[in-house]
Amino acid sequence: MDALFVNSSLSRLKLKFSSQFPTFSPLPHQFYLPLKKLNSSNNLPLVFATLQNQQQQAAAVAEEGREEFEDYDADETYGEVNKIIGSRAIEGGKGMEYLIEWKDEHAPTWVPSNFIAQDVVAEYETPWWNAAKKPDESALRELIEAEDGRDVDAVDDDGRTALLFVSGLGSEPCVKLLAEAGADVNYRDRSGGLTALHMAAGYVKPGVAKLLIELGADPEVQDYRGQTPLSLARMVLNQTPKGNPMQFARRLGLENVIRVLEDAIFEYAQVEEILEKRGKGENVEYLVKWKDGEDNEWVKGWLISEDLVRDFEAGLEYAEAECILEKREGEGGKGEYLVKWTDIEEATWEPEENVDPLLIEDFEKGQQKVENPLNGHEEDSRR
Repeated sequence: MDALFVNSSLSRLKLKFSSQFPTFSPLPHQFYLPLKKLNSSNNLPLVFATLQNQQQQAAAVAEEGREEFEDYDADETYGEVNKIIGSRAIEGGKGMEYLIEWKDEHAPTWVPSNFIAQDVVAEYETPWWNAAKKPDESALRELIEAEDGRDVDAVDDDGRTALLFVSGLGSEPCVKLLAEAGADVNYRDRSGGLTALHMAAGYVKPGVAKLLIELGADPEVQDYRGQTPLSLARMVLNQTPKGNPMQFARRLGLENVIRVLEDAIFEYAQVEEILEKRGKGENVEYLVKWKDGEDNEWVKGWLISEDLVRDFEAGLEYAEAECILEKREGEGGKGEYLVKWTDIEEATWEPEENVDPLLIEDFEKGQQKVENPLNGHEEDSRR
């Protein structure tokens, strides 16, 4: 009987919270914000304000003695703008509104950005986006601590926030600063549904990915094309050439990102055996039996160890080895081992490649002790 020792290192991933695995569709590179655009002075990042943000801003205005403010009324006449004293993103990242302080006695008013002179908006916003795009932690901190009613989840023309930009650029200090200031770590940009975690994954920033997860980012959130940060990182890794020294660091970084995301989504469990297969291509799944006794599950092929899949496809059976009893020379001079199994009554001769290397090592050590029983005693005597 052909048999294969189940190496304890051949563990597999198992969902922590759900047995449902999302289906991902390929996403073209041009869909993702190119890195040079992150550094472009013409593309500034901002965000979507929650009701809580708005309430906090209103409270701040009241504390400063401006106890009343109102929304813009197109039929009402307003005086000259004095300055912007607050900002908030429109729900869904569809644009920005600004709280305007007027030079006359009119109460402060929330006005859509397209009704405000561009130079007025630029004077208020440019320092924020410049700080985010560098990224400059001290400049961002200074603006946040200025308490000028600024929404840290402000959005740019593409519906992106400062957190998305600093995540793509790999600035852990800026990510932490923005999150602590109340930035939404799960915000999805309007144009593609990308989150800060997607940016960290796509731009190969494992440290930022780990930090975002610690700050509460959802590793399973999907963009508008169904890609999670993990599936995005896997796609980029598959498209990154192997064996190219120039791409070695990039591949290593992507592998680290994938490991971070997998650790956040999956727990490790040992597979006892693969029972069945269904589907084709990217949709192939395997029915696995877990060693911990939990119910058998259909698992996507890309989540299964390549070694286990290869052995299943080759028709090898699985059993758990207890120890090696003997060794002999097989065909072609290759070693063979007589293996005693825990769940099979009869021991079988197996080629070396079918036996766990640790078992072979233990067997060889035992043989050396049998052949040289006095070695240890003689060494002690010489001392």
